[in-house]
Amino acid sequence: MTVINYLTTIIFEHGALAKLPDEMAALGIERPLIVTDQGIVAAGLLERLRAVLPDGASAAVFDGTPPNPTEAAVVAAVDVYKGSGCDGVVAFGGGSSIDLGKGVALLATHAPPLEQYALILGGVARITPAVAPVIAIPTTAGTGSEVGRGALLTLDDGRKLGFISPGMLPQRAICDPELTLGLSAGLTAATGMDALTHCIENYISPLINPPADAIALDGAARAFTHIERAVADGADREARWHMLMAAVQGGLTFQKGLGAVHSMSHALGGLAEPVLHHGTLNAVILPPVLRYNAGHVGARYAALASALGLAADADLAAEIEALNLRLGLPANLRQMGVEDAVLPKMIEYAQADHCTETNPRPLEGADFEALFAATMG
Repeated sequence: MTVINYLTTIIFEHGALAKLPDEMAALGIERPLIVTDQGIVAAGLLERLRAVLPDGASAAVFDGTPPNPTEAAVVAAVDVYKGSGCDGVVAFGGGSSIDLGKGVALLATHAPPLEQYALILGGVARITPAVAPVIAIPTTAGTGSEVGRGALLTLDDGRKLGFISPGMLPQRAICDPELTLGLSAGLTAATGMDALTHCIENYISPLINPPADAIALDGAARAFTHIERAVADGADREARWHMLMAAVQGGLTFQKGLGAVHSMSHALGGLAEPVLHHGTLNAVILPPVLRYNAGHVGARYAALASALGLAADADLAAEIEALNLRLGLPANLRQMGVEDAVLPKMIEYAQADHCTETNPRPLEGADFEALFAATMG
């Protein structure tokens, strides 16, 4: 049996931020907690959000989202939520702020500890529909978390785990490409490769979901075609529109399952030092994983190549490596500051990650060891 769900409401257009009051009213949110980060505050985007709040509305703010959202940050934000009498979450920023907002909505309505709600620990059944309402507003075009039914959160012990349930899906996603205008070239490249990786990994997942396949192929084509334009010109409205749509499309296909790229990037993203950007990790890890999976995806590499405008027999791994180089992204994990000493623990975490199950080719510890070695450079 194949069960297919696309469950949330997406408002997508230039200027969509102005729709926030209508969506708050529809969900009965009168006093939201805005979950964001210091970069959003410094860029003046928080004030743009405040400017469109309903007249007389009062919003609390938690702006302490770390680059990789943590259990400690969730607990701190929940304290603000409860102390301010909030009745919903507006998650505003990149994937970290949106994932943190989902974590807040969960623990604001469910008893701690957070760990018990993790997917790999049987947490799906423990997450009820009581999760506080969430409106997700992305300011980067990458994670697709605004339309995803999960959050990636790093526990106090360093494990980065997935918290996945229909109850974790934001009830609204307000996707305004204008919020991504002027994003730095480096962050545009890293988040854009995150979107591309999502589309590619979802497409080659062995699970059956033809609607997701079609969305993933279209999203991959948008990202591959427009990412260099968006990096070269932060004010290119057309390129920004397509990159944000590609990010949304990657998120819409999450239920088909990701693969070893994310198993490895989730493990590395839990490191306290160095602090590693998820999208950059995906970009660096994708080529070796594509090579590992070759021969186990049927005709899907040829279909991907065609969608990306490449020859049917193109070397996808080499094409991604070349794209990373043109975008100015690191060539390997060592350039990102990863040291060999952490790899045994990373292999252990990657093996246990929920994405490993849906990689096209099965993986054992030795396979992850080889993949990490190839990605270290």
